[in-house]
Amino acid sequence: MPNVLMVFPRFNQHSFWNLQAVCDTYGSRAQSPPLGLMTVAALLPADWNVRLVDRNADVLEDHDLEWADMVMTGGMLPQRVDTLKLIQIAQQHKKPVVVGGPDPTSVPEVYRSADFRVLGEAEGVIGTFVAAWNAGKRSGTYEEEKFQVDVTTAPVPRFDLIEFKRYSYMGVQFSRGCPFNCEFCDIIELYGRAPRSKTNAQMLAELEALYLAGYRGHINFVDDNLIGNKKALKRFLPALTAWQQARGYPFEFSTEASMNLADDGQLLAMLREANFFGVFIGIESPDTDTLIAMQKKQNTRRDLVEGIHKLYSAGIVVIAGFIVGFDNERNSVAQGMIDCIEAMSIPVCMVGLLTALPNTQLTRRLEREKRLLPLVVEQGDHCTEGLNFVTTRPRRDILADYRDVLAGVYAPDAFFGRLRTVCRALKPPCHPKTFEPRVHWHNLKFFGRVLWWMSVREPRYARHFWATFASTAWHNPWTLKYMIFHIAFYLHLGPFAEFVIKRLEEEMGELDRQPPARLAAQPGAPELAVAT
Repeated sequence: MPNVLMVFPRFNQHSFWNLQAVCDTYGSRAQSPPLGLMTVAALLPADWNVRLVDRNADVLEDHDLEWADMVMTGGMLPQRVDTLKLIQIAQQHKKPVVVGGPDPTSVPEVYRSADFRVLGEAEGVIGTFVAAWNAGKRSGTYEEEKFQVDVTTAPVPRFDLIEFKRYSYMGVQFSRGCPFNCEFCDIIELYGRAPRSKTNAQMLAELEALYLAGYRGHINFVDDNLIGNKKALKRFLPALTAWQQARGYPFEFSTEASMNLADDGQLLAMLREANFFGVFIGIESPDTDTLIAMQKKQNTRRDLVEGIHKLYSAGIVVIAGFIVGFDNERNSVAQGMIDCIEAMSIPVCMVGLLTALPNTQLTRRLEREKRLLPLVVEQGDHCTEGLNFVTTRPRRDILADYRDVLAGVYAPDAFFGRLRTVCRALKPPCHPKTFEPRVHWHNLKFFGRVLWWMSVREPRYARHFWATFASTAWHNPWTLKYMIFHIAFYLHLGPFAEFVIKRLEEEMGELDRQPPARLAAQPGAPELAVAT
């Protein structure tokens, strides 16, 4: 039977997702393990031998490649550069390479050098690939029809392939798809607008597998919108709460959700009972006209500030996404976005430039308008690179807005001020938990590392740290752990914002030196190439 070497590519070094400083303070090598590859491993025949190397947490050695009969790899856009490098490395060792995952599915032409391309959701196509391999084929493309996979057939991921101590948290998935129709989003293109959910028994089996393997702590539900199918989620959460109570709440959860979560008090209470503590929400813009133009109407019929503070009252901290560069932005948008973030008191904000991702409604519209720029194979993420199209307002103005938002939001006074506010507002649940000495000891070491970074390695933050620590300890000591969590994030985000700002200023300088005629290029100019 074949030896399968699964290799998870590195995230780009200068990516929002790198988060190396967070891992360093937490005592891990990477944020979370490659759930997709672990699920694929569980789908392979039981007699196939599988090893997993995560290039974010491990070193790929020659002996790994010598052992393998094939190499499986693939991932997201911020991993594209390393994925292409891995294809070369494996083929230099004369090993056939199988690629799959979101980015190869979106732009399979970029991965034409791979021997096999397995595209779409693995549950529906992996059997075809296995049959082809067993029949002696050593190249080919196999693609699953979109949105047809029944996720209730998904197996428990191969958690045995990883070492828990190398990661900050674990991941599980309850559902795929999102009911909304945001123009710029590729999730609905990859997984559809009719969310498909696993059964209660499936999810509890995954959690039980982690529990029996000895894992305790943070688990992230990687769903792109956990509340996309509220009925299914409300059926699951009471079972999850009962499972947690029976085991002394061994896990605390985070996830992603849409802003309408704030409308459902019953759902918020159920999440609190199950021990959810954090959520990522795509807010994108505080401007209603911009939200309507991007087809994110679910954010328009509400008071965003009030909604975020409802989540704080339910004990849920918020990380938010914002985007600069939409077509209908008028004049500067920086101050409005900064004011919105300050009013919502969201400490960690993922602010990026609009990027036309492959196979989205936005990309198709820009192609029709002849505004899409040529495909850049070695593209980074939208925090460091974006605006891959001709913009409707001067590009330099958009870059200046982006710079100003990063500078305003991640200035130490601003960040730590928002953090103090949210630590006062947050009302975390107090569930009776089984005392876990190793978890308690790990948290103490985590606090010690953050203290050392704030006091010794980054002394410029020391006074902000101690002011925030004192405020939190005095007003709401139950939120100290969340304070430390956010500060660990800032150890990445503060320097990362400085890096991006420097790049933005360099690009703005280049634009200032260009001839006026070039800067005046209008959408639809004939010299613009359209990506294919």
